[in-house]
Amino acid sequence: MANTKASQKDIRRIRTRTERNRQVRSRLKTLARQVREARTGEDPEAKKAAARAFVAASDRAVKTGQIHANKAARHKRSVADLLA
Repeated sequence: MANTKASQKDIRRIRTRTERNRQVRSRLKTLARQVREARTGEDPEAKKAAARAFVAASDRAVKTGQIHANKAARHKRSVADLLA
């Protein structure tokens, strides 16, 4: 257990950030799965919509430091290859 008030506050902060990061990463995994599922479908608009949502979420995650920029670029490139 934390001994000082500052370290107790750090623990609270870490819990909040961990939960937020978990939500964002889970959402990214869900969107990536939707892109893969849309790829097998016939509807080109569904493919574009899924890809657009995934890319936007990736960019937001990079902006807030939740995933690395190179990881997002790699995933965005693979999504672009799937659509081409």
